[in-house]
Amino acid sequence: MEDLGPLVPSGDPVPLASDLPAPWSIAVLADGTLFVSERDDAAIVEVVGSSTSLVTSVGGVSPAGEGGLLGIATLEDASGDWLYAYYTGASDNRVVRMPLSGGPGAHTVGDQQVVIAGLPKASNHNGGRIAFGPDGMLYATAGDASRGANAQTLDSLGGKILRVTPDGQIPSDNPFASAGSPVWSMGHRNPQGIAWAADGTMWAAEFGQDTWDEMNRIVPGGNYGWPEVEGIAGAAGYIDPIQQWATDDASPSGIAVVGDTIFMAGLGGERLWTVGFDGAAQEWYGGGQLGRIRDVVRGPGSSLYLVTNNTDGRGDPRAGDDRLYSVGLVAAG
Repeated sequence: MEDLGPLVPSGDPVPLASDLPAPWSIAVLADGTLFVSERDDAAIVEVVGSSTSLVTSVGGVSPAGEGGLLGIATLEDASGDWLYAYYTGASDNRVVRMPLSGGPGAHTVGDQQVVIAGLPKASNHNGGRIAFGPDGMLYATAGDASRGANAQTLDSLGGKILRVTPDGQIPSDNPFASAGSPVWSMGHRNPQGIAWAADGTMWAAEFGQDTWDEMNRIVPGGNYGWPEVEGIAGAAGYIDPIQQWATDDASPSGIAVVGDTIFMAGLGGERLWTVGFDGAAQEWYGGGQLGRIRDVVRGPGSSLYLVTNNTDGRGDPRAGDDRLYSVGLVAAG
């Protein structure tokens, strides 16, 4: 990936689509096709012009509270094209994949294949973000399902970031592979953002409880402290975040890395944050301009896509919510 250096947003976000009910995640194909997941109606839609077209209603989803159809991701490789989905079912959270066919404006999917199942579910703290890393592996964020003890034991997949092959096998270089575990890192409360820098460094954003939200640099086998610590604590055996925020200022969800900058969606904080790899942070589009922001992903060139989340039951919807936007980026300074 080209070296773009530190970047910041340029101008106001440009709306691409509107009237999205409780959108949660954005996924982009190489040809530029945009997909958006809708949490409560279990729909994945394709953005076509300024409107949307239904791709599929994902079977088996049981929306409740913060659960439902959450993260989506795409894979285009020698085995074919795939659309992946993380969702809350009747008894667990799980990741499935569906073969993807068709072209722009007319995509369809085939039957579900389970990639990983048995992730604990609850009305809150379901995690839900999925993404492919630069190593070709699938990563998934699993919340602690409102049971903090889950995060500190390998007997539970809750409170973890997980790593599997595209078809759900456990890679031999996983830190706990000898125990048959997909766990990549642990000690998380409710991580909902993962992304990678050009050098392969993995970053993750995480909801705190009452005090500190976090931006973490993720290393395999790392323990990030929850529920023993929250935020920067300097506690032996746990890895501190590189930045923390009061929970009213962030409530972070999706993140994207473009150039040398992490872009972080803020739900409760109702703003977009830029974060340098040294932790230096700056806020954008605050003051209720967009409301709650759920996800942000890289767009073409130096740009972003972001989606608001004002219709999820916790926001203050306005006419046309929720919206998908494009944001231009320019060099910082």
